[in-house]
Amino acid sequence: MEKILKILLVDDHNLFRRGIKSIIESHPALKVIGEASNGKDAIKKAHELKPDLILMDINMPEMNGLEATKVLIAQNVAAKIIILTVEEEDEILFDAIKHGASGYLLKNLEPEQLINYLLETSNGIVPISPHLATKIIHEFARLSQYRQEHKGDNESTEPKKELSLREKEVLRMVAQGYTNKEIGAALCISENTVRNHLRNILEKLHLENRVQAAAFATREGLI
Repeated sequence: MEKILKILLVDDHNLFRRGIKSIIESHPALKVIGEASNGKDAIKKAHELKPDLILMDINMPEMNGLEATKVLIAQNVAAKIIILTVEEEDEILFDAIKHGASGYLLKNLEPEQLINYLLETSNGIVPISPHLATKIIHEFARLSQYRQEHKGDNESTEPKKELSLREKEVLRMVAQGYTNKEIGAALCISENTVRNHLRNILEKLHLENRVQAAAFATREGLI
């Protein structure tokens, strides 16, 4: 039986929460177990309900979503926190990631896109809207290039293993913001195969996550 992903929905607009809840619960593997209208209430309910994932708005009364995210991370709450907002300014985006958010989505998503992003969090995928992913990728690529140019003598010089042609295809699509499902459909392979390729890519390149892999692809001119 498929594991149910328990979600805490945090937004100060009742109508929006009802709409998102309806979309989320249209999939049998997703369930909204609680709602909150501000950051303070979100912190309280996160401890009481112990969700797997928190969908967090930014602009809310009493305590905004970024502040609540920072507190929850400091309190070692196990739930992943995904920002779901209309805000797409660079400063807010990077603040959310810096404060510990596991992803950043815009409210103009199609319903099926939102469901796919939420489902992929169970597989360790960082959900970020594609054009926002590009901003993060470019920033990571810039920092990566800087570190490469200023690499110290103590930094590891272990050689990176060569990627296969299929792994390069997967890496290129990751850097372009495609989800595992979209990559699988484009390459006519299963999502599980995509995940295996991504795991091999990270291991070969000595990287930790999808965003670092995308930054590597950008720096190396693969996209």
